Amino acid sequence: MNHPDSAELAFNFDGLTPDFMWYALESIGIRTESGLLALNSYENRVYQFVDEDKKRYVVKFYRPQRWSQEQILEEHQFTQELLEQDIPVAPPCVINGSTLHHYQGYLFALFDSVGGRQFEVDNLDQLEWVGRFMGRIHQVGQSKPFTHRPSMGLEEYLYQPRQILQQSSFIPSYLENSFFSDLDSLIGQIEQHWFTPSSQIRLHGDCHPGNILWRDGPMFVDLDDARNGPAVQDLWMLLSGERQDQLMQLDIILEAYSEYCEFDHNQLKLIEPLRGLRMVHYMAWLAKRWHDPAFPIAFPWFNDAKYWENQVLSFKEQLSALQQPALTLTPQW
Repeated sequence: MNHPDSAELAFNFDGLTPDFMWYALESIGIRTESGLLALNSYENRVYQFVDEDKKRYVVKFYRPQRWSQEQILEEHQFTQELLEQDIPVAPPCVINGSTLHHYQGYLFALFDSVGGRQFEVDNLDQLEWVGRFMGRIHQVGQSKPFTHRPSMGLEEYLYQPRQILQQSSFIPSYLENSFFSDLDSLIGQIEQHWFTPSSQIRLHGDCHPGNILWRDGPMFVDLDDARNGPAVQDLWMLLSGERQDQLMQLDIILEAYSEYCEFDHNQLKLIEPLRGLRMVHYMAWLAKRWHDPAFPIAFPWFNDAKYWENQVLSFKEQLSALQQPALTLTPQW
């Protein structure tokens, strides 16, 4: 997470009116007939619509100052590589020789609209399919690293978020001491458990169940957080339930995954540190984006004292999880 500069803090999406989007799409030869239905996206702005030929599309307008043009194009290129290997992803459309387009200060991309049901995290057959495709995704991802996109690490996911939270005004004064004391204890524990694997590969980066649609099989969407990192980052968010449930799920995922890509079982030690990183990063992301009018509407509980009281409890729970033995499986040879 980068610190917001004055331009980013001053930015909002108010100028992204239906007329503006209509002209932006027309600039690449797409005429909107109906729709511009806002989809569930907060970091960027994403809309579904139907063009004059009755074809359904999705357009994504990228948040300025978040990714550079080179970083966005690297994501697009990765998606295209996956598609070329018959991996079910939703690639941006190539129009006039490019997947990334400019209009009056905005960068945007066009996608074919793909539907699907929700991926069922407790469906073991579906989990096996996802594990197999994750192995194929990582087989492509390990062929070369991103050069413009960042790599996962404590600076972006822990230290900078801690500073953002310290500088914010969200934590109630009566909670500040306990909140930051427990946060610093969590940071210390994560530091003790953290290591950088010898193999850092290109990742989906945010492979939670909501980014997997189900059609005749899994469809992986929204690679906006793609970056270099440990393979386990794309796997741990697929686990749920008690420890025994997670071990069973992990066994199913990795057996299927290993058909296409070797997995370093030592990375399982990073599951709880990564969970802690996501927890802290998420809080700081909401604090950083609060100036965007969409965020107070979508996340009203974030500015409530009860939320922050619960976070102190979550820190304690995560500290306890970090002190437990890591999930382990016997590697399949």
